[in-house]
Amino acid sequence: MAEASAFSASGEDVTHRPVEVDEAGLAPPRGLSPSEFDEFYDIDRIAHEVSSGGYKRTALQFPDELLPDSVPIYRALKRRLETDRELYVLADTSYGSCCADEVAAQHVDAEAIVHYGHACMSKTYRMPVLYVFGKKPADVQDAAEQLVWSLKSSGDLPKRVVFRHYVAYTHTAESILGALRRMLSTIDIEVLYEAIPHCLDPTSSKLSLLTSNGLDPQLRPEHVPIPSQSNESDPILYVGPENLGLTNLLLTHSSAPIHRYDPASRTCQLESTRTNKLLMRRYAVVQRARDADVFGILVGTLGVASYLPLIKHLRQTLARAHKKSYTIAVGKLNPAKLANFAEVECFVLVACPENSLIDAKDFYRPIVTPFELQIALQFEPTWNGKYVLDFERLLFENAALSSSEDHMEGKRDVDEPAFSLITGKYRHAKRYGIEGTDAGVGNGLVRSEAGALVMKNSAAAEFFQSRTYKGLDVRAGMDAPSVLEQGRSGIARGYTDDH
Repeated sequence: MAEASAFSASGEDVTHRPVEVDEAGLAPPRGLSPSEFDEFYDIDRIAHEVSSGGYKRTALQFPDELLPDSVPIYRALKRRLETDRELYVLADTSYGSCCADEVAAQHVDAEAIVHYGHACMSKTYRMPVLYVFGKKPADVQDAAEQLVWSLKSSGDLPKRVVFRHYVAYTHTAESILGALRRMLSTIDIEVLYEAIPHCLDPTSSKLSLLTSNGLDPQLRPEHVPIPSQSNESDPILYVGPENLGLTNLLLTHSSAPIHRYDPASRTCQLESTRTNKLLMRRYAVVQRARDADVFGILVGTLGVASYLPLIKHLRQTLARAHKKSYTIAVGKLNPAKLANFAEVECFVLVACPENSLIDAKDFYRPIVTPFELQIALQFEPTWNGKYVLDFERLLFENAALSSSEDHMEGKRDVDEPAFSLITGKYRHAKRYGIEGTDAGVGNGLVRSEAGALVMKNSAAAEFFQSRTYKGLDVRAGMDAPSVLEQGRSGIARGYTDDH
């Protein structure tokens, strides 16, 4: 029943489907006074930023859980702005709500975006983004004490630790950081911290002044990250709930112990014990990608910087490996959408870090990240546990890896079978683009002996030929034409005749 609904849906479920909202989201507590409401959503700060930035048209982006407060926020900002300033509410995001939706903002010719709620803080490249994270309560003293206790009870004490937190606790981060430094300074442990910025402006010329050695002193500290000299193995003290951001942190810092304090439950535990299970699940997906010959590159973002160079790099990498690739833009993912591409054996999702890891149990094909694809395409795959989700870092590291793979290409036996860990059998991989055509771009149309147009080097055409049902038979010239008859007239709810 599930298979049938995935390939052919009536659409009736759309009107009855409940909207899932994040229970651990950033919605404010009920019963706030007008002044408390304005403080929770930083109304004065946003009004000042919009005015000082000279933005005539500003888009206000809300996730589902904050939509009930969109109208009061809109009115509060309008009261503080000049009459020539226009505000637009963006409710339904094109992709994940954690990313700034530059595409929707451009539809109203907005000059800036105010992003409310949880944010993945991915770099954009079109317009400035002002962030309002909300202010979730946290007991500063209890958080510091439990994190220090968890660190001491874990064994050997390090020389330094890194403090990280969920974006909703940005307003208390400095207080927790101060308490941690006071407690850990007595045992000579340094606490490193990288502040979460409240604004990202890719159009600012000052961003080019940032270097690995320091920051432009004219930049305000809340608008730029503080550089840290931490190692990958330094323990991480994290404040926040269990969410996708924490999962990504566990994967990208697999060699570092992560101690998490949850302000809601006021508990602290060592989270890095889950890292091995997460990596094992992702490694199983990589093995399924190794068995694939036809890939679909899913465009999961149109706003994260460097997404276009990364898509181009993926197409070139797949073509160099003689794999077939199709670039597909489907918006928000669901099994019904991807089931339409039955010829695709594996999907590669290009999205922000928090939307990149998809648990594909409900999907008919595996979904991997660009980093996992790079591992799957290696002649002799090796994985030391390091995990990369940042686009720019992926492009830099993949360029060095591609050059070494090109060096090994001439030493490979193209007819050598590969052993599949999924099926437990040897398989011969299909090789596309051997005759000089690009396996990742277009295909040439040629005419068959029967006079029909067919696509040369097309994985979709090969899949179609292998299907038992190929559509209705074409009987051109075999049947006499029918006699035209007068049909019904009028509209569907009441025709003028009963014929």
